[in-house]
Amino acid sequence: MSALHDVDRILKQTMGLDIASIGISALERAVRARQRACRVDDIRTYSEHVRTSAAELQALIESVVVPETWFFRDRNAFAALVRYVREEWLPAHVDGSLRLLSVPCSTGEEPYSMAMALLDADVPPNRLRIDAIDICGRAIAYAHRGVYRKSSFRGDDVAYRERHFEPVAGGHRLSDAVRQQVNFQEGNVLGTGFLPGAGIYDVVFCRNLLIYFDSETQRRAVSVLERLLKSTGLLFVGSSESGVLLNQPFSSARMSMAFAFRKGRPIEAPKRPARVSPARVSKAPQQFPLPPIAKAERNLTPVQSQEPRQPVSGAEEAVRLADQGHFAEAARCCEDLLRRHGPSAEVFHVLGLVRDASGNAGDAAIYYKKALYLDPGHQEALAHLALLMEKQGLKAEAETLRNRARRLARTS
Repeated sequence: MSALHDVDRILKQTMGLDIASIGISALERAVRARQRACRVDDIRTYSEHVRTSAAELQALIESVVVPETWFFRDRNAFAALVRYVREEWLPAHVDGSLRLLSVPCSTGEEPYSMAMALLDADVPPNRLRIDAIDICGRAIAYAHRGVYRKSSFRGDDVAYRERHFEPVAGGHRLSDAVRQQVNFQEGNVLGTGFLPGAGIYDVVFCRNLLIYFDSETQRRAVSVLERLLKSTGLLFVGSSESGVLLNQPFSSARMSMAFAFRKGRPIEAPKRPARVSPARVSKAPQQFPLPPIAKAERNLTPVQSQEPRQPVSGAEEAVRLADQGHFAEAARCCEDLLRRHGPSAEVFHVLGLVRDASGNAGDAAIYYKKALYLDPGHQEALAHLALLMEKQGLKAEAETLRNRARRLARTS
C-alpha cells in the first residue's frame, strides 16, 4: 500500500490531484492497468518507473483523468459570455482581439461551444482568439480530430448541431469555420512557467478542475488564473466551485446561475439609514426575521431523484435582489414564496446565501441543510455549506461535503 501512496504523491506533485476526489479504488484500477501495459508485476517497481519516466507518468495521468463533458454544458455560462462580449467588451474595444482561455479543455467541447456561441452572436471571427489547454495529450488529439459522438450532444436544444456539424461515419464532424477559432495545446496549470505573462485573457473558463484539488492546491491554481485574467475580465468556474472563489481576491459578477467572477473584492455601497419611526429604533443589532415555515417543514420530503431541479416561479427575483445586495427584500421574497408554494430547495438555498452574506452563519447553515434535505444533489448548497464549515474550523465536515460535490460534478 505504501508504494501506491508513493504514486499518489507523484500525481499530487505533478497535477495537484487530491486522491479523495476520485477515490483510492480509482487510482488502484488505473495503476493496475498501467502495470499490465508495462508488464510490471511489482507495484514498487512500477512506482519507480513512474518517477523516472515522463512518458509513463503522462500515460498514468491519462488513465486517471476521465473526461466527462459535452457541448454547451451549463448553458447559462455561455449566455453570460455572449452578454459580456456584446454589452461590455465590444463597445469598449473598437479593434483588437478578444482573448479567451479554456483550461482544462478536455476533448474540446467547451472551447468549441465558446466559439459557436460567439459566432452565432455575430462576433467577427477575425476578432476571436481562443486558447484551449489540457494536461491530457490524448484528449487534445481527440479535440483536433473534431468528430463527436452522441454523448457530446445532450439536452433538448441541439439546433447548433445543424448549423455547425455534418454527419460522418462515427458521429458528427465540426465545421472548419469553428475549429479554426481554437488553438489547442498540452499544458499543466500547476506547471512551472505555465502561460508566462499577466493580464492575458478577457475571459477564462476553468470549470470542474478545482474540485479535484485540496485547499492549498486550489489557492495555487486560483493565483494562476488571477494572473492570467485581465482586470476587466471574467472567470467562469463550475457550480460547485463558486465557494472556493469567495475566499480569494474575486467577487461575483452577479450573473445569475453563470458562476462568473471578476477580479477584486466587491465595493460596498454606503449604507442608507433605515426609515423607521423613533419608537421602533433599537440599539440591538438588526437581524432578518426568520420566515414562518415551521408548519410547512413538517411535510418536508427528501428528493431522491437525480432529475434537474425545476426553478420555483419567483425565485429568480429573490436571486436578483440578493445579487444587488438587497438582502432584506430578498429574504421577504423567499418568505412569500415559501408561504405560497411550500418548501423548496432553491428558495432555502437563497435564504442561506442571504443569511451568510449578512453574517448570520448559524441560520445560513440551517438553510443550506434544509436545501440539501430536499435536494441532496444541490451542488451550490453543498459548496456554500462546505465553505461555511471550513470558516468555522470544521475541516473534516467541509471536506466530506466537497467530496459529495465532486462526485456530483462528475455525473452531472
